[in-house]
Amino acid sequence: MKLTFYKYQGTGNDFVIIDNRFQIFPKNDTKLVAKLCDRKFGIGSDGLILLENDESSDFKMVYYNSDGNIGSMCGNGGRCIVAFAQFLGIIKDEVTFNAIDGLHRATLDDGIVSLQMLDVSQIKIKPNAIFLDTGSPHHVQLVDNIKDFQVKKEGAKLRYGLYGEKGSNINFVEQLGDYKFSVRTYERGVEDETLSCGTGVTAVAIAMHKTGKTASDKVTIEAVGGVLEVKFDHNGRYTKVFLIGPAEQVFKGEIEC
Repeated sequence: MKLTFYKYQGTGNDFVIIDNRFQIFPKNDTKLVAKLCDRKFGIGSDGLILLENDESSDFKMVYYNSDGNIGSMCGNGGRCIVAFAQFLGIIKDEVTFNAIDGLHRATLDDGIVSLQMLDVSQIKIKPNAIFLDTGSPHHVQLVDNIKDFQVKKEGAKLRYGLYGEKGSNINFVEQLGDYKFSVRTYERGVEDETLSCGTGVTAVAIAMHKTGKTASDKVTIEAVGGVLEVKFDHNGRYTKVFLIGPAEQVFKGEIEC
């Protein structure tokens, strides 16, 4: 089978995206998904996304981790598939789409995608960390000298040791200013550090506000792959949460499967 694919990236978080409105992709073939995501034997990406028809929204997003398994919500992937839908002519500058965690809406303006994330109300404050779910589970931990921090080593320890087989994404954070933070993320499913994680960036912004590290309802996050913004309303819980940043097509190709 010859498969047409597109490669997108959002602040360095990269994805293979396939138009699957005609159900051409073998969705249960986890080995094929893992091979396509492999950076040495396939196309190479942090995950694979299918765009499909949906009765209740503009389209459906189906997200796979790079290990081939169905993943939880991916914020940067969500922003990228919105840009892809616009490229296909499915939408113009506004969209509502379905994902594994429910309906999302987004807007596009000159390459910048503003994606509404889940409301957040349950936040667990631990002695040395914060845990919350922003569509995917996230551990948020402040560290010093983040540039030299051993993210893969320490992230793997926490991902397996603290959260077991199901695991959690692990975010290490350093404060840069009143409303500005630097983050590096170890992603489960990728089992390595990624250049950016949308749900992780969202989790960091909310966690820093919840713990009083910032009073701003608009937070700037420097990921390794670029800068994202998170804004929200706060009234006992976090609502109208938006992840804002660029998403772009890198290339189109064909591959024999």
